[in-house]
Parts: sequence; C-alpha cells; structure tokens
Amino acid sequence: MEYCTVTEQTCDLAIIGGGPGGYVGAIRAAQLGMSVVCIDRNSSLGGTCLREGCIPSKVMLESSEKYAEARTQLADHGVLVRDVQLDLPALHQRRKKIVQTLAVGVAALLKQNGVTVLQGQGRLDGPGSVRVAGPSGEQAIRAARVLIATGSLPAPLKGVELDGDRIGTSTQALAFPEVPQHLVVIGAGYIGLEMGCVWHRLGARVTMLEALDRILPGMDQELARAAQAVFEKQGLEFRLNTRVRRAAVDGGRCVVECEGAEPITCDRVLLAVGRVPNTGDIGLDSVGIQTDGRGEIPVADDFQTRAENVFAIGDCVRGPKLAHKASHEAIACVERIVTGHGHVNYDTIPGVVYTHPEIAGVGKTEEELRASGREYRKGEFPFQASGRARTLGETNGRVKILADLHTDRILGVHIFGPRAGDLIAEAVAAMEFGASAEDLARICHAHPTLAESLGEAALAVAGRAIHMARQAAGSRR
Repeated sequence: MEYCTVTEQTCDLAIIGGGPGGYVGAIRAAQLGMSVVCIDRNSSLGGTCLREGCIPSKVMLESSEKYAEARTQLADHGVLVRDVQLDLPALHQRRKKIVQTLAVGVAALLKQNGVTVLQGQGRLDGPGSVRVAGPSGEQAIRAARVLIATGSLPAPLKGVELDGDRIGTSTQALAFPEVPQHLVVIGAGYIGLEMGCVWHRLGARVTMLEALDRILPGMDQELARAAQAVFEKQGLEFRLNTRVRRAAVDGGRCVVECEGAEPITCDRVLLAVGRVPNTGDIGLDSVGIQTDGRGEIPVADDFQTRAENVFAIGDCVRGPKLAHKASHEAIACVERIVTGHGHVNYDTIPGVVYTHPEIAGVGKTEEELRASGREYRKGEFPFQASGRARTLGETNGRVKILADLHTDRILGVHIFGPRAGDLIAEAVAAMEFGASAEDLARICHAHPTLAESLGEAALAVAGRAIHMARQAAGSRR
C-alpha cells in the first residue's frame, strides 16, 4: 500500500487509529464532506480486529471445525473420509491470505473516499495538532477535530512471563508452528474459549484456567453452564476458581503455578484474561486528558473528551471491547459532529462467541434482571425440537427470550446453538424497534430454518410454543 508522505497538512478531522473504529469513522466522515486524515502505525489497515483478532481467529475456527468434522462427524451423514491429515502450513497460509485481501480492501475503500492515510505513531501535540512519527520521518497535522480510535491490547497478568513464543497472547496463538501436545489457556472468556477450541480440534490437549466460578463472565450464566458441559464432552478441561500465580518457561517447557494446586507443565500457554485500552503514548497529557482507573478515556454522550474538539470511541472508552461497537460509535460520533444527530443504543449491542456450537446474546441477562428487581417472563426453545437443527446434526443448545412481565417488551435474547451469531441479528432488530415477545412470535419464519426457534421461544414466553411439550406461561421473576 502507498501512503501519503507530506510533511505538514491541515484537515477537518484527524483520526488516530485505523481499526474498525478508525477506518469506518474516516469513511463516514468523508461521505459527509469532511477532509480526513487516518493515522495508523501499522503497514496495513484494519487494526487488531483484522490483523490478529476477529478475522484471523474466525479463519482458524472455521478451518479447525472442518478438520474435526471430517475426522469425526461426516460419517453420520454417510460421507466416509479416510486418512484425514492436517496441513497446518496451508491452514496458516489461508489465514494470511484472507487477512491480506481484506486489508487491501480497506485501503481501497479509504482511497475511493478521498481519505489521506499516514503510516506512523500518531500523538496529540496540543490543541488541534497531531504529530506522526513514521517511516518517512515526522509529519505535522493541523486538525479542526481529532478522533482517538486506538483500540486495545491484551491484558497482562502479574506473574505471567510473556516471551512471545511459548507463553503468549492470542497474537501468538493464531500462528503456533505446530499443534501443541498440551496447551494451557489462562482465562475462559471469548478469546480463551475460541482459541482453546481451535487447538483442541487440531489435536491438542487443552486446559482452561479461570479465576471465577464460571466461564464467559458477562454472558447469560445458565447458557454458559450448558455450553461448558458441551465443551467438556468435546474434550476441553476446565478448572474454575483457579488463580494463576506464575507462568514461566523452564528448560523448554512451560510451568504454570496456581494457588492451592500442583504446578502444570505444558508445551504452550495462552494468556487471555481480557483487553485493556491502548491509551498510552498518544499525547493525552498535551490536551489535558486523563484516563480513568481502567485506562479508558472519559467521554460524554457525544464522545467528546474533556479536551475541546477531541473525541474518542471504541475500545479506549467505556463499554464492551467489540469491533462492531467501535464501528457503530465511530459512525455516530462523526454524524453528530457534522449533522448534530447520531446515536448508539448500548442495550442492543450483541456479543458472539464463535465456538461450536456458537453462543450469542443481546440485552439483559437473567442475572442482571434479578439484580435490578425487574419482573420478567422467560421463554425457551431447545434445538433438539428444531427440524432444521436435526438435519444439520446440531441439536445442542437452546434459545432463551426474556420479556417484561407487564409490557411483554423483549429485554434480552440469549442463544446457545448452531449459527447463534447469525440468529442473534433478528433479536437485535426486534429489540431496536421495541418489539414485544408477541411481535416476534407473530413473524412468519420460513420452514425449516433455525430462525423458527426464535419464534417458538417467543411463543413460549406466553406458554404457547407449538413444537414442544405443553407448558405454562414463561417463568415469572
């Protein structure tokens, strides 16, 4: 990719960060008539999500699932595949090619929209000024407004000695040169579970260590427990209530020490205990911005920071560390700057775990509703009762819908099962438009589809599900 090499220029908006927040915000701002400079320190755009997060991990998940399916599941469909072998270099090559193709696509979109792209480390340098230190030297940008979209970094853990090889983060776990005999994953959240599943499918023994008493903190606990049971049946090993004190390489092997337990010796360790805002070394002090105790930049509802005409979105501000949340905030932010209008409904931002089966949720969980004292009804429908799930051979899991006891408005939808990440979109749309469970139940779903399970779960809120045993109206809380 060719980058602009000017030494000084002015623009309406300078964006620090070229990830799913930065590049999306740049395109939308350009569409609205702003002159835009997008700054990223990497040679390719797309941020962590594209280069070493969302996209490459999904490539690994899809490829590893096909390998596992060929080895253990296709025979059930009458397809006999013998002598299945893993070509790990080819798998990695496919991952790299997809990432490269998408990165080129992002660069092309920015060029088509007239966005100037600068490679280098962008730093605020006082009001209205950004300095970029890159391969071509230092460049100065005078900007009417600045948008910070610097994303996040893997969270560290005291005592875990990262060496970028045997003990690493998800970045290293995407590119292991061989399948480890024994992989220990510290953290049973989104990232840990996904990468643990990848390497387990490819042949590794995987041990998941989690300090909490549950996996997937923040997601619906009932479905998280059901998912854990399925993952254990698949072969993953979970050790909950387990705090890691130290992890280090000793004689070519990794040793993980946990409180109150014998040390674990393994081939590789993946540290996946969350992500932290990437807000260091970007010159915040030059405009009087201080981060909070979590390293996040405080912002108002319009994403304005404490510094005039400096905005921030995505992983470096409050809220879940999700690529689509960053993109949504970026669009809302620049639209508010130009038109005065722009909105993000944080109650309808979905979360998806791309395990097999997938797990997805939007809105409130049962735990949150109970804690707030809100009365609700619950409707559930198991995929075992879905004709389409039967044809796929994917009957684990269920759909759960939570609706207000008095108004029937949908408060949350949680899915554990086949293609949950796609199914959740209907729930997001329904909630965005204030739908009730009755509204969702009366939508005509094509048959046979997995989406019918949403309609059945909505019917179950009122005790009217068709394709399951008769039941009373959904549980009252």
